Amino acid sequence: MQTDLHRRDLIGDLDFSKEEVETVLDVAFDLKRKRALGELHPYLRDKVLAMLFFFSSTRTRGSFEAGMAQLGGHAAFIESKTTQIAHGDTPVEIGEIFGRYYDGIAIRHVDWKVGNNYINDVAKYSRSPILNMQCEIYHPFQCLADLMTIIEKKGRDLRRRKMVVSWAYAASYQKPISVPQSLILQMPRFGMDVVLAHPPEFKLMPEIMDLAQEQARKFHTGFEVISDPDGMEKAFQDADVVYAKSWGAMLTTEDASEGAKIISQYKHWITDAKKMKAAKDDAIYMHPLPADRDVEVTSEVMDGPNSVVFDEAENRLHAQKAVMALTMA
Repeated sequence: MQTDLHRRDLIGDLDFSKEEVETVLDVAFDLKRKRALGELHPYLRDKVLAMLFFFSSTRTRGSFEAGMAQLGGHAAFIESKTTQIAHGDTPVEIGEIFGRYYDGIAIRHVDWKVGNNYINDVAKYSRSPILNMQCEIYHPFQCLADLMTIIEKKGRDLRRRKMVVSWAYAASYQKPISVPQSLILQMPRFGMDVVLAHPPEFKLMPEIMDLAQEQARKFHTGFEVISDPDGMEKAFQDADVVYAKSWGAMLTTEDASEGAKIISQYKHWITDAKKMKAAKDDAIYMHPLPADRDVEVTSEVMDGPNSVVFDEAENRLHAQKAVMALTMA
């Protein structure tokens, strides 16, 4: 077990080794048990986390804020528009000053070609650990919660389990590609055979694809890509885990209206009961939420017996507490 994570940043999914992720999971399960038993666990007493948001949030803010309180500390919610970032505070000032005020800095910034660079720039100047609450490339805390949930439902030995990471239709906006990218990087390390399915216009970043294939080779797992206008049902066949969500066509076009036109061609990419029947009987349906009900996924599936979306959302709390306790104590 690798336990020395003090003051470590978590920005990309591969920043922590497989052994270090296993440590995070062990701590997360322990903290979840402690909360269930009502055992106090104030490992971060008098510690303060800055939560800097450039993008809206429900679960991320709620879980980080509740998690810090349960660990005995405090989380300061900072909406970027209420700061002087627009008037001269660069990543240098944020890193240097917040790094002195706070014991950790968590940032959510998903602007395309901006967010990840911003978070890494702050990290260069901060003496406190930097935690990525989501950028346009990675969503590491969501992925840790997802992994924790899969282990709860399918056991610790995930080798040869088939996980489908599928695009799904949603009309709301061009959503970030960070969740599927994190999943294809992390899940092969834990033995899962990953199938990535999407229409041709919804490719992921080539450098992330290369890293995912590298992880699959290193850990002797499968990694298959189905890039087909009608590939969703084929991908679901015999799946143990179905993770279907929408993401944008940013690798095809950065124009929002053009992206909306492309998205509108694929309304049949909805997770419904018929498609779920192609998966195994005990397959679990996952989604990071929010989901566009009856557009991205039917309510029948989302509220059905195979859905684990609310357990998955709860595990955001426990996984994040584990990382905060290990990096900020």
